[in-house]
Amino acid sequence: MRLACLLLAAAALSGCATSPATSPAAAPATPAGPAPLAAILGKQVYQMTPAEAGRYIAWQQQAEPDLRHRIAAIGRKNIGQPYRLNLLGEYPFEVHDDLPMFSLDHSDCVVFAEHTYAMAMSASWEEFFWMLQRIRYRDGVIGVRTRNHYTELDWNVANRWLVTDVSDKLGGANTAFYDLRVDRANFLKTRHHTEADIPVETSRQSYVPKERVAEIASQLQEGDFVNVISTRNGEYWASHVGLVVLGPDGERHFLHSSEPQVREETFESFMARAAEREARNAREGKNGQKLAGFKFLRLNDNIVVPPMAPQPRPASGTGA
Repeated sequence: MRLACLLLAAAALSGCATSPATSPAAAPATPAGPAPLAAILGKQVYQMTPAEAGRYIAWQQQAEPDLRHRIAAIGRKNIGQPYRLNLLGEYPFEVHDDLPMFSLDHSDCVVFAEHTYAMAMSASWEEFFWMLQRIRYRDGVIGVRTRNHYTELDWNVANRWLVTDVSDKLGGANTAFYDLRVDRANFLKTRHHTEADIPVETSRQSYVPKERVAEIASQLQEGDFVNVISTRNGEYWASHVGLVVLGPDGERHFLHSSEPQVREETFESFMARAAEREARNAREGKNGQKLAGFKFLRLNDNIVVPPMAPQPRPASGTGA
């Protein structure tokens, strides 16, 4: 969004607007040069400008050739990034809301994972922005109707080229299941004031119960995608997402964006905090969600990024 605004402003100054006459004695201001790379590397990503982030992405691509390690390094480079829910939209591509198409300074859980994957698979700001849209939208077609809103039936399915659900394989005989019903048309109408003729979809999903995570943790790999499965009133859904990274001794950590900021912790710590929240809700008589377990999606080897589908021409509304 900021980049688009800057480009529009530059076009106005160079094309339509006439700049005031400048006195011959007045020397033009000298633009500041780019920051030294060392200064950029001393920042967290959320403290960088887009131009600085682009240089960091290019440097990281050369410094760390292993994609899994690069995902962990870039994700950790955002530890401390402030959390903000409902952060992104399609503005100005669509005007159903005024939320921008990217944000470096804040994240929610999905934005953090998408940005980390996109940066790790890119070598420039331009490639990152393209990759972000490829991950975020079905077939890369930008629009509120094609955004991967639902984790299990949109994000996980549309990004099978990137990750593969291995919950069944990891859980084995202890795998648990839940039925999921998704009404996208109702969601788009009530949340985004957008009409869409999309049939209701049902699915049976697998997950690893929280009590079994310690048994399978050693099989998780750096860069794997995590869906946190919650339950309330008999319904189950993916309420949160994050990434697997390896700790100093090889222990599996959960790297994710949640209130108040991006953090890295063990799965045991995450589950303990969830248990404390559930106990507090019970004491206060609140019917809050409860942690049921996790879906784990393996980062694919030898990833081939599919091309974007052609962006359709918007309807004119005039019959032309």
